Amino acid sequence: MGHELKEHASVALKVEEFSGPLDLTEIFGRPGPVQIEIGSGKGTFLLHAARAQPEVNFLGIEWARRFYLHAVDRIGRWGLTNVRIIRAEATTFLAESVPPESVACLHVYFPDPWPKKRHHKRRLLQPKNMPTLIRCLEPVGEIRLATDHLDYFEQMQATVGALRDELEPTEFVRPAGAGEGELAGTNYERKYLEEGRTIYTLAVRRRA
Repeated sequence: MGHELKEHASVALKVEEFSGPLDLTEIFGRPGPVQIEIGSGKGTFLLHAARAQPEVNFLGIEWARRFYLHAVDRIGRWGLTNVRIIRAEATTFLAESVPPESVACLHVYFPDPWPKKRHHKRRLLQPKNMPTLIRCLEPVGEIRLATDHLDYFEQMQATVGALRDELEPTEFVRPAGAGEGELAGTNYERKYLEEGRTIYTLAVRRRA
């Protein structure tokens, strides 16, 4: 049996405890660049990135309760002070609670591809959600994407490609936790590589 997951108060943010835009300096107890991961899973990216970049404040958004609890427990046990995690629906949280031009990078690694055509409207990376994502970014702030799903990747390319006045291509920077042969270093990627799947990446930044 695994150990009991602890919801560390120093890591977990409660959406019901605030309203309106967050004061990110207050949330982290210090100023500094903020990076957000949408869909944190069990916290693999957050753990490695926060250890490698202690000067950066990382915020993870995860809706699935079991993954959220696992990530909060994991970060808390490591004693990392530059990570906060919230259980929330990502687009609503970004629209209502993240101040404009406050985020240096949005990380979106292996989002649910919703493969059935009738479910494509649930995908995160689609035209109707892009204003919300772009609004959060600082000038030259980045969005870094990774997926194993070719159809979704092609939609991502088309979606960001249609926003040339606001976004420009940039280099995809491999996260600190990515091992040999990996591009994103997440649990999902490792599973997919074992299955022989191709991984696709894309990065854009907000024009200054």
